[in-house]
Amino acid sequence: MSFQRTSGILLHPTSLPSKFGIGDLGETAYQFIEFLSRSGQKLWQVLPLGPTGYGNSPYMSFSAIAGNPYLISPELLAKQHLLKEEDWADLPEFDRDRVDFATVIPYKRKLLEVAFKRFQQGYLDQDLQHHHDLYLIQELFKKFCIEEADWLEDYVLFMALHEENTEVLWNNWEPAIAKREPQALELKRIELKDRIEFQRFVQFIFFDQWLKLKQYANMRNIKIIGDIPIYVSHNSADVWANPANFALDPETYEVAQMAGVPPDYFSETGQLWGNPVYNWEYLQETQFAWWIDRFRFLNRYVDIIRIDHFRGFEAFWQVPAGEETAVNGEWQVATGTELFTKLREVMGELPILAEDLGVITPEVDKLRDDFGFPGMRVLMFAFGGGSDNFHLPHNYVRNSAVYTGTHDNDTAVGWWQRASQSEKDLFYKYIVGYAAGEPINWVLIRMAMAAVSLIAILPLQDVLGLDNSARMNIPGTATGNWGWRYNDPELLNPTLSDRLLQITQLYSR
Repeated sequence: MSFQRTSGILLHPTSLPSKFGIGDLGETAYQFIEFLSRSGQKLWQVLPLGPTGYGNSPYMSFSAIAGNPYLISPELLAKQHLLKEEDWADLPEFDRDRVDFATVIPYKRKLLEVAFKRFQQGYLDQDLQHHHDLYLIQELFKKFCIEEADWLEDYVLFMALHEENTEVLWNNWEPAIAKREPQALELKRIELKDRIEFQRFVQFIFFDQWLKLKQYANMRNIKIIGDIPIYVSHNSADVWANPANFALDPETYEVAQMAGVPPDYFSETGQLWGNPVYNWEYLQETQFAWWIDRFRFLNRYVDIIRIDHFRGFEAFWQVPAGEETAVNGEWQVATGTELFTKLREVMGELPILAEDLGVITPEVDKLRDDFGFPGMRVLMFAFGGGSDNFHLPHNYVRNSAVYTGTHDNDTAVGWWQRASQSEKDLFYKYIVGYAAGEPINWVLIRMAMAAVSLIAILPLQDVLGLDNSARMNIPGTATGNWGWRYNDPELLNPTLSDRLLQITQLYSR
């Protein structure tokens, strides 16, 4: 699929300001869309939107499809009369600069429980309009549960079981449940009926709020780039419900081969993610049905799909169970060509971006180019090495997406503060304009906007000129990530919009 020359901003919704300690899909999300529109931006890139587990990583979710309950806006629930302001009268003083997940999650869970109870019992007042509103919501809820049953029923049961066994991985649950014996599952559905219904309700509310936000963005000519991680968490509804898709021990359902990447720019010992790799032979035998369902679903909820770790569809790094680093892994060939051929056959040409960073071979380039997917260029990688560096703008092709940095990079300011002298020397030679005193973040933004790449994406941290304290993630570290937030909607002021709009128009974005 061909893309137009555009630009946009990378910002995960958790990073939006909110009184509830974590960004959500409420008022500040709509304000951010207005900022994008005023600034001439046509794209909003988000990270995976799924419910997160240990470490709060969007790339380690309990589901490849479900939405994150903690992105739900309580204030929007109040507009539907499912919450009242008095329900958050005890609101703690949350950290304004970072998400304190340990405090935020139980508090928002409490609010969701209140909303669910009100949804079940009906409103306590006698306002007929409120009762009419509730009736409409309940009808939409029934429709959602029927239409989404294929993934929803496995997910809600998994989450109810997970909450019953919070410290136990699914493969260590009662054997009949781990093996999904129908009679045992039916008994659990009866026993955990209320918990299961709560999970259905939460998913309905999430997707209701998300689709309204997406519609608002689309009405302002802004498309949303969603993220599809190549791997899913072992402790997820997907692996529990579809174990044959993954490289698991057939007796214990433990991960037999773990996903990761070999030593690279980010780590001398590589990255050991711990997710199970795929049983590509089985996936091919099933006509890639599970993968096609993932793409089909995400394609309904975003406008452009970014495939994370695209190179894993050509060959993937697998590490035997028990290893503590990714060093002792090996490359295995995947069947990406067959998958994307089938996907195109079933769904036509999809708007897909390929995250093709890391150890890239001619075979990976061929897979990307055979299907016309734009690859990625990252300016923070551009100045290590010589003039043949893949990430230097004069080496770009039009069918690509340039980033100043990604969620895995430092901010532009943080990168410059830590850059080696050799990187700075090449930078000075390459960017004569830096001598004029333009801040480093705007130099990189200008470079990205000017590039031949059809797509330019700027992390909001770089637009705001923030330092290393605003970094979103440090690859290879399990905790302490994903928490950055900007704390004041007024930071996205008209002066900033005008500056971004001018540079966007100058380079025909």
